[in-house]
Amino acid sequence: MELRQIYYFIEVAKREHVTEAALELHVAQSAVSRQIFNLEAELGVDLFIREGRSVKLTPIGKVFLEHMEQAVRVIDNALREVKEYADPDRGTIHIGFPSSLAAHILPTVVSAFRERYPQVKFSLKQNSYHNLINDVIKGEIDMALLGPVPHHEKKINGSILFSENMVALLPADHPLADNSAIHLSQLREDAFVLFPQGYVLRQIIMEACQQLGFQPEVSFEGEDIDAIKGLVSAGLGVTLIPEITLMDNIPRSTVKIRVTEPEVTRTVGVIVPSERELLPTEKVFHQFLKDLFVTLDKFQN
Repeated sequence: MELRQIYYFIEVAKREHVTEAALELHVAQSAVSRQIFNLEAELGVDLFIREGRSVKLTPIGKVFLEHMEQAVRVIDNALREVKEYADPDRGTIHIGFPSSLAAHILPTVVSAFRERYPQVKFSLKQNSYHNLINDVIKGEIDMALLGPVPHHEKKINGSILFSENMVALLPADHPLADNSAIHLSQLREDAFVLFPQGYVLRQIIMEACQQLGFQPEVSFEGEDIDAIKGLVSAGLGVTLIPEITLMDNIPRSTVKIRVTEPEVTRTVGVIVPSERELLPTEKVFHQFLKDLFVTLDKFQN
């Protein structure tokens, strides 16, 4: 079994089409077909079901794909480690982040790091909270910025960088818009704009409301911070939102108001895999993150 066959197999499995895989690999379709045929002959099983020009994995093909993806990640990491061993200032960091950290925190830390290590490259991936955790565990990314920092995941280690308040974002014509602070219970009759079920920021808000004995009515849902801001701006409801997401600007026709009783907060931090050691460049960035926010905290205090 050759490494080239494995790469060809993974690309065909991903695209479910030999011609498209060949175009992506920049090789002839016949070369891809021949290598897949040789691989199946060597293994003694059919990895694909042929359906005209398309293909689908057989049950054993799906099992084989999972193992081969893991093997390729190990090989790729080994090659990266060899390259970075000689010069960790020139590696690539694969980092994930949610939409709530995309506008301010991520650009801030990447920019600050590249001022010190200008040759380091970044591969960025935006995803939802639980998907980011799974991406780190599976090795698809090196680490992820997250809020809140998970505490009970077995295959990751999390470090808290800072804590922040969730604030109310209300339409500018809301009856409470002129208040400097509000109790969360004052919004019990309002329609809320929240993330969909399964999103951690929705869970934080729902639990805070339930502590006060009410279940918020959800009028609209948005899958990213900008969508939620836009819906509130259109007067379609109220929301609680991480204060960091309003750092640069408050959407038109809205107001930001501090929430008390209870104060709703979240931790923000970085997660890394617990079952593999970080590569040299990853280690440098991971330590840089922690040092940066320790310094910022001392400055603010």
